[in-house]
Amino acid sequence: MNIYDISKQAGVSIATVSRVLNGSDKVSPATREKVLKVMEQNSYTPNAFARSLGLNSMHTVGILCADSSDVYLASAIYYLERELRYHSYASMLCCTGYQLEEKKKYLQLLLSRNVDALFFVGSNFVEDTEKNNAYLFEAAGKVPVFILNGYLAGDNIHSVLCDDSLAVSEMTDTLIKRGSRSPVYLYRSLSYSGKRKLAGFQEACEKNGISDGKGRAFSCPAPVHDTMTFLAGLEKDLTFDACITADDELAVGAVKYALSQGKKIPAEFQVTGYNNSLLSTCSTPEITTVDNRVEFMCTTAVSLLMQVLDGKDIPARTMFSADLIHRETTN
Repeated sequence: MNIYDISKQAGVSIATVSRVLNGSDKVSPATREKVLKVMEQNSYTPNAFARSLGLNSMHTVGILCADSSDVYLASAIYYLERELRYHSYASMLCCTGYQLEEKKKYLQLLLSRNVDALFFVGSNFVEDTEKNNAYLFEAAGKVPVFILNGYLAGDNIHSVLCDDSLAVSEMTDTLIKRGSRSPVYLYRSLSYSGKRKLAGFQEACEKNGISDGKGRAFSCPAPVHDTMTFLAGLEKDLTFDACITADDELAVGAVKYALSQGKKIPAEFQVTGYNNSLLSTCSTPEITTVDNRVEFMCTTAVSLLMQVLDGKDIPARTMFSADLIHRETTN
C-alpha cells in the first residue's frame, strides 16, 4: 500500500495525505482522523527513505544476497550500491541466508518499504521448482526484478549473468592442452550457476576423451583446511594431476594441499579458481582463475534498471563472457 491507496480509501487528495504524514496544520481534525484511521486499518507505515511523499517513486532499490561475508557477493553489493548512488538511488540490503522461508520473509520486508525495484544477487535465489520460485514471480508483479548471475524466465524478470558453463569448459580445455591428463573438479554448491559450471567441466572432459568426467567432480567443504583434508583423502582412491575449482577459496585449499604433499606447482600439479577475487592474488603462488566480471555485471544491471524505469524495453536475459586470467598455478 502507498499514499495513492490511502488517498483513494480516505476520499482525499494525495496532497492531503502528504500533509497528514508531515504533521501539517493545514488539515482539519476530522480529515486528519479519517486519514489516520485508514492508515491504521491497513497497517501502513510511511517509508522513511522516500524522497517525496507526493511521488510514487521512492528512489530506493532493494538488494538481497545470501551472505555478505562471501567475497564475491560482497563485491557485487559494493558495485551495485556505487552505481545506484550515481543514479541518485538509495539501496536497502537484506542478507537472507539460504533457506527459502527466510528469503520470502526478507523479500516481503523490502516490498513493504515500497522499493522501486529488487536485485537478487547470486544464483541461489533461483529455486529448483516453479512452486518454490513463486515468490519471485509475485514480486515481479509489483516491481522490476533483476537476478544477477542466475536466470529465471518470467514477466518483469531480468537476468544478467556470466556464461559460467563456457568459462569452466574453456579453462578445463586449456589445462588439458597444457599437460593435465586426469583433472578433478571441486564445487560447493549446485545453484543455477553451480550446475552450469559443472556442466562446463564435464563437457570439456568428454571433448578431450576423458570418459570418467562425471566421476571426477566432487562436492567439497570450502574452508581451506577442510579442502586440504578432502583432497588428501581423495588421493587414496583416485589419481589426479590438476584441480579445477568453482571458486577461489577452494583453489587456495587445493594449492595448500599440493604444497603440503611436496607437489611442484604447476609442473606436477595445476590449480585454477573462479571469480578473480583477492584470494587468487594473495595466494603463493598466485592462482590462475576465471574473471566473471562482477563489476561489469553490476553496472550493466543498474543501467538496464534505469532503462526499465524510463519505460524502455530491455532483454529478459543479458549474458556475457568471462576472461581467463593465467597466473602461476598453470603451465
